Amino acid sequence: MSGESFNPYRMAQQQFDGVAQQLGLDEATRALLRVPDREVHFNIPIRMDDGGYQVFRGFRIHHNTARGPAKGGVRFHPQETADTVRALAMWMTWKTAVVDIPLGGGQGGVICDPHNLSMREQEALCRGWVRKIVDVLGPDRDVPAPDVMASAQHMVWMLDEYEQLVGRKAPGAMTGKPIGLGGSLGRIESTGYGVIFAVREALAELGSRIEDATASVQGFGNVAQHAIDLFHSYGGTVTCVSSWDQKEQAAFCFRKKDGVQLKELRSMTNSYGEISRAKAADAGYEVLPGDAWIEQEVEVLIPAAMENQINRDTVKNIKGSVKMIAEGANGPTTPPADAVIKERGIWLLPDFLANAGGVTCSYFEQVQSNMNYFWTRDEVISKLDSKMTDAYYAVSHMARRRSIPMRDAAYMIAIARVAEACKLRGWV
Repeated sequence: MSGESFNPYRMAQQQFDGVAQQLGLDEATRALLRVPDREVHFNIPIRMDDGGYQVFRGFRIHHNTARGPAKGGVRFHPQETADTVRALAMWMTWKTAVVDIPLGGGQGGVICDPHNLSMREQEALCRGWVRKIVDVLGPDRDVPAPDVMASAQHMVWMLDEYEQLVGRKAPGAMTGKPIGLGGSLGRIESTGYGVIFAVREALAELGSRIEDATASVQGFGNVAQHAIDLFHSYGGTVTCVSSWDQKEQAAFCFRKKDGVQLKELRSMTNSYGEISRAKAADAGYEVLPGDAWIEQEVEVLIPAAMENQINRDTVKNIKGSVKMIAEGANGPTTPPADAVIKERGIWLLPDFLANAGGVTCSYFEQVQSNMNYFWTRDEVISKLDSKMTDAYYAVSHMARRRSIPMRDAAYMIAIARVAEACKLRGWV
């Protein structure tokens, strides 16, 4: 990985500063939007299965709620930091604005490793997290959803704790729930599908056909798997995927030049998206180092796991065949790498546009839960396709009209919408 110092919050602020300058935002608006509105940091003491106690550090951060209640994930990760949560909350503000849904930006997390926690301990952690911040949660205040290493089961425990504390049913208080307990059909696929809806339109604009395209994907979690699924259904070929190996504390890539088989890979993958190297090798996959995904001779690169994957060091390994990068992950590309990508003329679909399918379907789930009426999967996916397609062309048209990168165009649209909401409310 890169030797450059990486801080996602500083990166998010740097991206904001550049666009705020281009938009000519006044100083008060810049000051308001450059930092979170509210931060809650807290301890969660948990009785462990061995009878002892362990204290976990938790966070919930609201960046901006001018356009609606805070919306954002909850991450369980041993390397979680307050700055990561701040950055993700900020990006969520722009993400909800760029697809034009009436929500604001929030994010939460707990410093922990679910691999090392029993299900009972994970339940206690979820309930403890809610108890610490119940006053800022709710369908009209802040609506959490699952993020890295969080699941639908975690959201049910959180929702149940919230409902017990407030003394009423409030299914719209959490999203990413299981079907039958207020969850939405299509929600699981939504982020990965949204990435590919944007890729489909971008390839068409570039004069290519998705059915002829090849791709390499970083990560094999929920986003990556469903992106691969839809990419395959359109006739495209994914030749390489990467996945984390918890035991080795390292990533590895799995390549088949004639195309990976999604069903086959899923059969040798655990619930955290970790592919068995031994089983993959037996099935004829080449097992390569973790950064090999970015070195493939493909048209499309899809970083779909963690931040800081395309940086000052790794960007040099992108082949000349690559026409497009679609950021399924949050913050996968650093500003120095962005500059190289722009110079090389690679069409980049920025994270808060490309992966906005997740929060869009979370919004759909919230709407359905609040009105206690649920749509079919086809209705949900169709609405998602329309939202992502409209958002893609709005950003693309601005990028071409102003001759600026897609990231800058997406930021301009999103920041302008949030700034206008703040002004209309009289905040600045």
